[in-house]
Amino acid sequence: MKRSACIAGLMLGLSTGGCGGGAGVASAGTAPSTPAATDDWRRVATPADRNRLRRWREAWLAALPRARAADPAAVAEQGTLFQPDLALAGTAPAGRYRCRVFKLGAAGSAMRDFTAYPAFDCRIADEGQVRSFYKETGSQRPVGLLFADGDRTIFLGTLLLGDERAPLQYGQDRDRDMAGVLERIGERRWRLVLPYPRFESLLGVVELVPAD
Repeated sequence: MKRSACIAGLMLGLSTGGCGGGAGVASAGTAPSTPAATDDWRRVATPADRNRLRRWREAWLAALPRARAADPAAVAEQGTLFQPDLALAGTAPAGRYRCRVFKLGAAGSAMRDFTAYPAFDCRIADEGQVRSFYKETGSQRPVGLLFADGDRTIFLGTLLLGDERAPLQYGQDRDRDMAGVLERIGERRWRLVLPYPRFESLLGVVELVPAD
């Protein structure tokens, strides 16, 4: 658990318990912020990611019809997971989760308009003012921090690939940067919505259900 928390904190320049040293959160090209400001995702997000988050609904409207056309039964089977405007009160607690990744709307001719992957292990950990999210297994592993933002939770992070063990610092490579919204969609069920990821799809959706 400490490993995932430390990776997430170091990725954004945030000092987290047990990681040793460090200043506050720093966005690309800026000095580290004070600890009191580390819970404000707007001080961390790159301009490109703020733009992606503003366009979250546009991404749904572009990707979902293509996914339904490609595999209507599979999309319908997931129920509330693919209902864009469904977001319930309640944050995802710290703990272990089983995560399934879905990619909607192909970005490039080599991809399908709907792709579903088997469940993988992931974690959410408390980091004080923020929380961390880390997908532990799989060839593409988002890792980053979760910021409370009113009734929603914002995710900012980077993408680990293959056998990489340490992520790039957020803002260092825009092709690895990730931004999304974590929402509760049912009893013990959440989704992480990733609008316009850099690779493969127009929209990424990660379903989270507690592992125990």
